[in-house]
Amino acid sequence: MSDRSRLEKEYPCYAAVDRQAAFVPRHAGRVIWMEYQGEGPVESTLFLVGKGITYDTGGADIKAGGVMAGMHRDKCGAATVAGFFKVLDILKPKNVKVVGGLAVCRNSVGAECYVADEIITSRAGVRVRIGNTDAEGRMAMVDLLCQVKEMALLATNPHLMTVATLTGHAIIAMGDKYTIIMENGPAKKRKMAAHVQAVGDSIGDPFEVSNIRREDYVFNKGKSEYEDILQANNAPSSRTPRGHQIPASYMIVTSGLDKHGVDSPRPLPYCHVDIAGSSGPFPGVPTGAPLPTMTKYFLGL
Repeated sequence: MSDRSRLEKEYPCYAAVDRQAAFVPRHAGRVIWMEYQGEGPVESTLFLVGKGITYDTGGADIKAGGVMAGMHRDKCGAATVAGFFKVLDILKPKNVKVVGGLAVCRNSVGAECYVADEIITSRAGVRVRIGNTDAEGRMAMVDLLCQVKEMALLATNPHLMTVATLTGHAIIAMGDKYTIIMENGPAKKRKMAAHVQAVGDSIGDPFEVSNIRREDYVFNKGKSEYEDILQANNAPSSRTPRGHQIPASYMIVTSGLDKHGVDSPRPLPYCHVDIAGSSGPFPGVPTGAPLPTMTKYFLGL
């Protein structure tokens, strides 16, 4: 999807990130949807959303001090989702349905770029105050996450996952070779993160498990009557305590997934996967993590 009016209506948070780049035709963003359904009755449905920031300047909160180099790799989450669909095309597993959404755009700086203090209402109706335009990944993905939440309510045995090179904090917290997985209440009840970690360990694709805590939701809570939630503080994630957990709580609330926790009539298991460390060094060759683990865990192959 590339129609600007539709993007603004259906994916308002994504459209804010894309706003400046949309003025350059070759930079204009796309929301890309893919679907696979194997032979036989569907026994489980997997919904994947990938961060596809093709270049991240940081926007109005521009990356300074030489840290912009390598930001063409900020699309590795979307590349992972696209890669998983290539796996599906090759292996053709039965009894599974997979829906993938790629939030593809640039985070550009310019006269039309979104700025701190803007208030944007998400697809789920949550009023978001922008705190830092360099926290664009959670913005780009969250309305797509809301849409797959809507789909999941009608699906058989649904599981939801976001995949992103989301935070520098992930590398500081766990090192540069590990994928971090976080889960909401329904996923924790199924021990999804622990099981994913065990699968990763068995095939040399290591995961570390982080927990989303009450304090992460408190941190994001709107500070005034005008907003429901704060998108980010005005410091980089690497300078923010719990800098990789806070974006996960933001996406849960801003997508409306907080209405589908363990105490809900329709609990939806959701995991957020931060591959900022495991996606590979720059300069260097991307690793392809966490595709091996996703293939074995979700497809049993």
